Amino acid sequence: MKPEIHTRTMAKVSRRLIPFMILMFLINFLDRVNIGFAALEMNKDLGLSPSTYGFAAGILFIGYVAFEVPSNFILQRVGARVWLARIMITWGVLATLMAFVFNTTSLYTLRALIGVAEAGFFPGLVFYMMRWFPAEERAKAITVFMLGNPISVIIGGPLSTAILHFGNHLGGLAGWKWLFIIEGIPAIIIGVLTLWVLTERPEDAKWLKSDERDWLVTKISEETKAKESRGHSPVRVRDVFLHGPTLAFALSKFCVLLAFFGITLWLPQIIKSLGTLTTVEVGIASAVPYVFSAVASVLIGRHSDKTGERKWHIALPAFLGAVGFVVASIAGSPWIAMVALCVAATGLWVSNTVFWTLPASILSGTTAAVGIAFINAFGNLGGFVGPYLTGWIRETTHSYVWALAMLGGFLALSGVIVLIVARSETGGGRDQRPSRHPTFKKV
Repeated sequence: MKPEIHTRTMAKVSRRLIPFMILMFLINFLDRVNIGFAALEMNKDLGLSPSTYGFAAGILFIGYVAFEVPSNFILQRVGARVWLARIMITWGVLATLMAFVFNTTSLYTLRALIGVAEAGFFPGLVFYMMRWFPAEERAKAITVFMLGNPISVIIGGPLSTAILHFGNHLGGLAGWKWLFIIEGIPAIIIGVLTLWVLTERPEDAKWLKSDERDWLVTKISEETKAKESRGHSPVRVRDVFLHGPTLAFALSKFCVLLAFFGITLWLPQIIKSLGTLTTVEVGIASAVPYVFSAVASVLIGRHSDKTGERKWHIALPAFLGAVGFVVASIAGSPWIAMVALCVAATGLWVSNTVFWTLPASILSGTTAAVGIAFINAFGNLGGFVGPYLTGWIRETTHSYVWALAMLGGFLALSGVIVLIVARSETGGGRDQRPSRHPTFKKV
């Protein structure tokens, strides 16, 4: 039974931070993947082949990866609140300017710059949450705030295709241009609001009572000291890049994000290929898999916190999602394919969200910011490889069959890696409990 002050304090923290962070993540993901819906018309206007589009969709992650770790170094110095606001404002401006691309060169350049501007956003949010949420609350908090991702597609799919349909030639601009303008501006507005809504540290939280503030500061401090004393977290920042579990988590993240962005940035076109749906119907159908993803991620995240078990809550959904991809690739019926895609997306997203509880249980202090940034940076290379490889396979085989099977294979591999690196309770099980294995080898 949790102490009353625990329940009371975390309820206030969750109400204050989580809804706004969901909104931040929603806008972030919408601007990252709305090119998938714009492609329904943009590809024809700009003369993009499947592989060219796949490269344009994925090149965002090159700039993102290159500046991920430096961005989190800066976040440590200037503070999460200021740096997250800067990130949102700059990517919002660039996302709006996507309306004015006119050839492949301008498209590649602007997508890459959006990645540079966005670098550090997600790991910055995860690191920020580590300052506010104790270990036993973390999976639930992370999975709930990451609902911004599926919600962005649930809302963004119908919204984007409605803009394409009703905004076409409005004011002399194509519908896909209006899509980028309308969906880019909110990032600028939310970025400015971030400076007022987010509080840097629990010590600064005037909206908590003094006993609540003291309890939270003490709780987080004790957990940090416990992790450091167990020897899991590298002592020096540079040791992060030689830390076996960190490197393994980075590889697992690469595999899961390859599958995730491979399907997300191609899903509207894949669904379009299943039948004779209109653009608006494609938007609605694209949202369906993410409805299941959102519900399942909350339920399984809470179950993971309740049981303290992590690795199987990550690996089993990954394996289930991989089966969904394979079934979708060979299904003869559009309805069966759609159900399989729902299973694939659900397993993929659940695995992706609970995953972050593992690095958070190992790394602490400055190495947490750098380690999480490194895992996310390397993982997001999959965001480039997935869409491009999907487009290349589609162009080569004139089918999505092998592309979907490939995505499922990488998703399954991500689960296998998690089971290997988290084979003991220390690395992937009950991160709330004291470790019996103080060395890197036993993590």
